Amino acid sequence: MDWRTDRRGLLRAGAGVLAGLTTGLIGAPRLAWAAAGGTLRIRVDSDFQVLDPYGIIGGLDEIIPRCTQVSLVRMGDTRKGNEWAPSGAETIEWLDPARIAFTLRDGMTWTKGFGPVTAEDVKFSYERIAGSDSAWAYQFEKLDHVEVTGALSGIIHLSDPFKPFIVIAMPYYGGHIVSQKAVTAAGGSYTTESPAECGPFVMESWEQNQKVTLVANPDWTGPKPDFDRVEFYIVSDDQAALLAYEADAFDFTRLAVNATRSVQASPPAGATVIEAASTRYTWLTININAEPLRDPRVRQAIQYAYDSDAVLQGAYDGLTTRSAGVIQPATKFARERNLIDARDVDKARALLAEAGAEGLVLQLIAATDSTSQTVAQIIQASLGEAGITVEIQPTEDAAYWAAGDKTQGDGYKSIELVLMNFAGGIEPTENLVWFRPDQIGVYNWSFFDSAEFEDLYQKVQVEADDDRRAAMFNRMEDLMELSGGFVFICFEPLTAIHDSDIDPVILADGHPDPVMFRKL
Repeated sequence: MDWRTDRRGLLRAGAGVLAGLTTGLIGAPRLAWAAAGGTLRIRVDSDFQVLDPYGIIGGLDEIIPRCTQVSLVRMGDTRKGNEWAPSGAETIEWLDPARIAFTLRDGMTWTKGFGPVTAEDVKFSYERIAGSDSAWAYQFEKLDHVEVTGALSGIIHLSDPFKPFIVIAMPYYGGHIVSQKAVTAAGGSYTTESPAECGPFVMESWEQNQKVTLVANPDWTGPKPDFDRVEFYIVSDDQAALLAYEADAFDFTRLAVNATRSVQASPPAGATVIEAASTRYTWLTININAEPLRDPRVRQAIQYAYDSDAVLQGAYDGLTTRSAGVIQPATKFARERNLIDARDVDKARALLAEAGAEGLVLQLIAATDSTSQTVAQIIQASLGEAGITVEIQPTEDAAYWAAGDKTQGDGYKSIELVLMNFAGGIEPTENLVWFRPDQIGVYNWSFFDSAEFEDLYQKVQVEADDDRRAAMFNRMEDLMELSGGFVFICFEPLTAIHDSDIDPVILADGHPDPVMFRKL
């Protein structure tokens, strides 16, 4: 079967959606920048759910606080080496391997009358997440405490020397600073409305599942962004988003990977196409706890039946290679290959027969975007050749993330297969943290429970020798694969399109940082 979508098919498939997205926009000229200010229009694929750094999920949840909250440091473009620089902090200095001194920029103030940003806010923000049930508590696992030494200064004390702390904890997610007074007044947490903001932008409006608008913060005293307004358009379908981009509905959007080659061959006038490596990793979760999958031979049969070549060509157009885990390929810490590295349908059938599992029917949960659905369909076809019937359940964003969440009931115990992808980090432990035992029912949906994995995770964080770290990382990924709970698919390529008179900044998680976008 040919899974590739040609440009004519793409236009035909998305025409109906395009009409709804671009009413009043077709025929409009591309945005011409004024000498200062202007509107930056960015397409995202899903709405936000939580703005509190304690409960951020990802995507727009994270992009908005990059614009409206303070973080001590800000990361640079992933295509330029992921360099970090002070942001809300005027200075950051290692006093010794376990102490980091910081001084905040003077003049930063919270909205809604909550006063200046202080070192007490930093202490509150970090310590409320450290040791908590927040998904981002791992960022502060090596935090002992924050010592306040002045209104704008403090010392971060670590329990162990941990050099990656600056790039793991400070720039994003749990590292966004909140106002202690405002959050306390709000009851200790918040969801979709921030009780106080301090950043280059503030929230102006939110049209649920349609559009979010940020405007320049008049009280911001730090470096001014090139734009005074940012509009996020929420469009889940990559193909429809490309059509809307061509009709000048926005200035930046991610591309469906399987559309990239055709767009590169014939890009819209005034557009630039991005194709780069990313840290976003994709895998198939196989739930060890689900009744039909408790026999390890059944799980191994799925691993043998999986057709990697078909997925890489059909869903990713050959733009990426198979991954051997959740650490980026071709880096110093990556495994060279999977333990089950070649497809063997006969072996899969034999394992199913041994287990008495002929005629197995499994449910596969997958997001509704075009790439996920294409991958799911190829998995369905390849497992079908081994005698496993896969029924695909296309699932919208909120319901998708509830599927493996233990706070939503007992359903997480019985999900069977889930196609997953996570925004990765630049330190390998950021990618491996989600598969620890304490993440079962949070983000570890395979029920992978390995004491050896947890022990290695703790040791590798404080190990300084790269060769020893690599051996530990490789063993951790061996354990994941040996459990039968995972089929590693790939690191998705970063593919996007933007107006050529914009210089975008994209972080390691694959999401844009609108504050850093520049006009050319």
